Amino acid sequence: MRPHRYIDTDAGLREALDQLEGQPRYALDTEFHRERTYWPKAALLQLAWPGNLILVDPLEVDLAPLADLMNSESLAVLHAATQDLEVLELACGVAPRRLFDTQIAAGFLGMSTPSLAALHERELGVQLPKGNRLTDWLERPLRDAQLDYAAADVERLLEIHQLLTDQLNERGRLGWAQQEFDILLARDRGPRDPLEAWRKIKEARHLKGPALSIARSIAAWRERRAAEIDQPVRYVLSDIAIVAISQSAPNDGETLGKVRGVDRGMAKGALGEQILDAIRLGSDEGWRPPRPNRPKENGRDLRPAVALVAAWVNQLARDQALDPALLATRADVEALVRGDQDARLASGWRGEMAGEPITRLVAGDVALAFEDGNVVLEERSRNRIG
Repeated sequence: MRPHRYIDTDAGLREALDQLEGQPRYALDTEFHRERTYWPKAALLQLAWPGNLILVDPLEVDLAPLADLMNSESLAVLHAATQDLEVLELACGVAPRRLFDTQIAAGFLGMSTPSLAALHERELGVQLPKGNRLTDWLERPLRDAQLDYAAADVERLLEIHQLLTDQLNERGRLGWAQQEFDILLARDRGPRDPLEAWRKIKEARHLKGPALSIARSIAAWRERRAAEIDQPVRYVLSDIAIVAISQSAPNDGETLGKVRGVDRGMAKGALGEQILDAIRLGSDEGWRPPRPNRPKENGRDLRPAVALVAAWVNQLARDQALDPALLATRADVEALVRGDQDARLASGWRGEMAGEPITRLVAGDVALAFEDGNVVLEERSRNRIG
């Protein structure tokens, strides 16, 4: 294990950032929790660059000075960066300007959303420590074993970055990977849309008519309330309570307090009034979910074609040593077959690899066939049988 420094003062962070200034790249990781909060709470930040590895305590240190590093030309190397980017934006107001995500990069080399441990084993033959995977990073003081575990996540990440970059260059795929990094950086990481919160409630998906509209309204209220007080949504109101309220649609605090999962004291107070307002709003709106946009062309149902194309896309990804989920989802295939202008398979590296052949398939210029147990695309003979 490379020696690392634990930084728990603002002055210590400023000194480290001065040393890091001008470095072409750095490895970064965060440890965070959101089990007891709505917003992710940074608990530790790990930074590594040649000759240095630091662990920063966000409970003691203001991370705002990291903004200058994030805005610099230095390349940030992270693994599975999506949640880390959210944490960084909350902690210092900005995400890295330049990004290399080793998990995405590995997908272009045939690995299917690999863990950081799997990537270390494959590229370096190194096993990461496992004992502190489920640790509470908000506890203090952190033990030496915990700090070593956290440090290991960035200790050799720059080595992996170089190995993956070399392999991507060899296959001519570094540009493809950069497109994905840019898409990830451009993704909206703002607050979740409250009106979509009901979709995360399994039981609510089976509701119909007014009950579904009410569930959507209450779930939206719960989402906004949780964000406002920075508590998990389940602490505000349980999923069971939302479904039960939606089915019974109580119209006063007394009745609301008798619904399963609802605290009677809350039901009769200000929060109870807010829930009743949400019930009335959902009832009045009479919202209905939009019908699924089935892939059709000139009135023809193209779902059978989508199924075949999806099978071919999966086969193509395997043949090209790509993570199939990285190349296309079934929704991506549907969008292209349907002719959507913004279909992901219609542009960029996906368009080059799969978009054009699929377009020719839908147009009837090529056909799908089975060969040696695989789905293959071939020129169409136009000789019909039967």
